[in-house]
Order: sequence, then C-alpha cells, then structure tokens
Amino acid sequence: MNNNIIKAVVVCTLWQGLSSCHNKEKTDDVKFAFTMSDTMMSRCQFTKASESDVKTELKLFGKIAADNNKQAQVYPVVGGVVEKINVELGDYVQQGQVLAVVRSSEVAEFQKERLDAQSDLMLAEKNLRVAKDLYEGKLNSERDVLAADKEVEKARASVNRINEVYQIYNIKKGSIYNITAPLSGFIVQKDINQNEQLRSDKSDLVFAIAQIDDIWVLANVNESDIGKIKEGYEADIMTVSYPDKLFTGKVDKIFNAIDPQTRAMKVRIKIANPDFLLKPEMNATVTLKFSENKKMVTVPSSSVIFDNSRAYVMVFKSKSVIETRQVEVYRQLNDVTYLSSGVNEGETVISKNGLLIYDALND
Repeated sequence: MNNNIIKAVVVCTLWQGLSSCHNKEKTDDVKFAFTMSDTMMSRCQFTKASESDVKTELKLFGKIAADNNKQAQVYPVVGGVVEKINVELGDYVQQGQVLAVVRSSEVAEFQKERLDAQSDLMLAEKNLRVAKDLYEGKLNSERDVLAADKEVEKARASVNRINEVYQIYNIKKGSIYNITAPLSGFIVQKDINQNEQLRSDKSDLVFAIAQIDDIWVLANVNESDIGKIKEGYEADIMTVSYPDKLFTGKVDKIFNAIDPQTRAMKVRIKIANPDFLLKPEMNATVTLKFSENKKMVTVPSSSVIFDNSRAYVMVFKSKSVIETRQVEVYRQLNDVTYLSSGVNEGETVISKNGLLIYDALND
C-alpha cells in the first residue's frame, strides 16, 4: 500500500513538472512573438526590390577650359608705346571694343603707303584716259592702251590691299593704333602694361578673349581605365568653388593620345554655362556613369544592414511576418545597392528604420 502511494506521488510530481515546462515554453513563445505596431509602421518605409541595369562609376580629375572654337588671341600688329589700357583680366568686352591704345610710328608709315597708292592709282587712271584719246586719234597703238590699263589694275590692287590692312587692323588716321576685341567674351589672359614698348618683330600675345556660355571639362583618364571609356557616358561634375552644386553633361570627345607628362588620356565633357559660374582653369572632379550590360536586383542602400561582416535586409510579408534575409552585395552606388543573391524581384524590403526591426527580432 505504501509503495503504491509513493509511486502515485512520483507520477504526479513528474506530470506537474512536465506540465510546468510545457506551460513555460508557451509563455516564452508568446513573450518573443513580434508584431509591428501601427506607430512603428508609420515610422518605416517599404520599397519593392526591382531588377535594373547594373551601373558603375569612374572618378576622374580635370580642369575647366574654354571652348577652342569660341575664343580669340589678340596680338599687336605694329610696334609702339602703349598709351592706354581700357580693360583688365576677367572683364567682359563687346566685339569691336577698344582694349588698348598704342602710339606707333608704323601707323604713320601705313598712312603714307596708303596715300602713295591712291596717288599712283589716280596717275594710272589719268594715263589710261590719255592713251585712249591718243588711240582714238590714231596717235598710238592698241598695245599702249592695254599697257596703261594694266598699270591701272596694279595701282588699284595696291590701294585695295592697303585698305584691307586698315580694315582688318582697325587703323585710323594719324599715329594711333587701337587694339580691339575680335569677338565678345571675357578677358581670360592679359600681358600688356601701360607705357610698355611693343616691338613689331616680337609677336607676343597681349590679350586672350573667350566666350564661356558653353564650357569644356577636360578630364584625365589613367591608362588602366582607357578601355572603359566611351563617348556618350553620363558625367557629373563637381568643383571646389560650388561644393553643393552638381553640373551634368556627357562625354562628347575622346582624345586618343597619351600625355607624356601625366601618362593619361583626356576626355571632353561639354556643358552649358549660362550663368558663367564655371571659369577656365578651375579644378573639377568628374564622375562618369555607365552600364555593365547586365541586370541585378536592386534595393535602396538604406535597407541594407551590416552586422558581423555580413549584410542583411528585412523582408516584409506582413506585420507579424518579417524575415531577416542575408544578402550578397555586388555593388553599392550612392542610394542604390545591387544584390547578387538574397532577395527576389518584387519582394518588399524595409528601407527606413529597418535597423530597429532587425534589433527587435535578433537580440
């Protein structure tokens, strides 16, 4: 009888222990179950994973330059003393505007040459009229008339030549020579001073003028990256002067030559510059963007969580069904991340405050 009582007590004790353990497991399951509240849902953002072309970037360094087709270099055509300079470096000038005034004895020589040529033309025309009158009176031959006519042509050619010199170089009467702007633009180079003696046998540049409403960005490409470059690639340009402003353009020219000094090849990006913000010789950082001709699943970079040298994404199914999915990151490009594996196209990921959900599920 006593043995039976003891057995009953043991069985009851074991049963109570098992029941207690079973109830404890149920309590633990309830304790760690996770469901997103409405407040948490409002704090998160959700984005569907999509398949996109894989793009990459190449960072280059270069300089701003004026368009070669929209600039002019000004040289003095005569020697003399610089009497006055009307512009300074950086000034905007109109076509035909007087940049500097030079007093030159050579201008006086041009004037004398012009007067001599005009006198020769008048004399040749007079001789031609006389030759024609004599020919009509049978006092000379037709050959004499033709010879006089040739002299008129030569004299007229001399006058036309000197007139063209006056027009091209804007030479006025007297000994004053005005250096004028051949086109409208900004003075980007100036190498002339007041009272300076200019020499006609020394053809040094005195002014350079450039139109900068359109500008070039010349970037250097290292030899190792030459094979990656093609015309038409999109380019983002940043400068030190405007760190918060992004300029955009496309590669429109590849210079297929290596600079022996830098061991680099140059590419050109032509961009509009209507406000004249970009100026020649500014340093620039150029980021080229191009496709790798393959597709991958992309998610916002903000949705990728890094923990213990691994990458995870929170895949949202419902408020109570959220998966911590390990992923393989192929490349992160600004706010887009390309995934080799881990997430399928069309799945929804938490793209904002996903770390809070990750901590709640994985602590």
